[in-house]
Amino acid sequence: MHLLFYLILYPLSLFPLTVLYGIGYIFYLCIYYLIGYRKNVTTKNLMKSFPDLDKKEIKSLRKSYYKHLSQIAAEMLKMLTMTRKHVLRRYVCENPELVNQYYEQGKSVILVSSHYNNWEWMILSLPMQYHHRAVGVGKANTNKSFEKLVNRARTRYGTQVVFADHVREIFQQFEQNNTPVAYMMLSDQSPNNVNKSYKTTFLNQPSAIIYGPEYFAKKYDIPVIYYEIIKERKGHYRIVNHLITDRPTETDHGEITEKYVRHLETTIRRAPAFWLWSHRRWKHKVELPQEN
Repeated sequence: MHLLFYLILYPLSLFPLTVLYGIGYIFYLCIYYLIGYRKNVTTKNLMKSFPDLDKKEIKSLRKSYYKHLSQIAAEMLKMLTMTRKHVLRRYVCENPELVNQYYEQGKSVILVSSHYNNWEWMILSLPMQYHHRAVGVGKANTNKSFEKLVNRARTRYGTQVVFADHVREIFQQFEQNNTPVAYMMLSDQSPNNVNKSYKTTFLNQPSAIIYGPEYFAKKYDIPVIYYEIIKERKGHYRIVNHLITDRPTETDHGEITEKYVRHLETTIRRAPAFWLWSHRRWKHKVELPQEN
């Protein structure tokens, strides 16, 4: 893996993005037409999420998704050598003041979103976008060598990456020391423990949603912000922050998570090709609670 990094990946990342997109297109042809990477999973997810679309429309959306995925792969490769100036020219926050006001108050924030558009550049640029200390929370990869190399790129400019099995200790450490932190939490994965998840309807399907952001927001009274990543054009993104609540302890159970899910659903419906459809997000059978 290290030889792959130093002999192939790192030298490739020095090329302009236009060249990497060309390589990415070849990658698209391979995974879509030759390998058929998770085509069945992607098709099933799209059909259930958009039951009103016919087969031709689903196929068109599926192709658009795989083309987008190939571009994300090229942009992830470029992360290895992107300068700060290059990052900030392509990844711009429209309203950072919504987050930074809490830093001035000495408060942390939980930035919640999903694997939509280029989430990796958000991890990379988090310390550049806001005044807070930057922490990215995610799931550990089963391939430890790959994980180590990816995290080397993610943490180049100061973001601290932590995984779910250590997240409690991280929150406790920073909140007890009154350190204002921007916790970036991607909450669209399939939860490890369905029984501890929040259950709701998402994209026309009964869904289990990770409850962690709401749990920590209420435990430590941390404002929660949904950040939306909008693709302006190839390789250029805009971050728009939406306040979910700055009084989490006053909300009802599930209220924060429900608002996040509705925000995300709106984002996906607006431009569906940019979400990560090839993951098995609905692998658990979910029964919604009965209404009284």
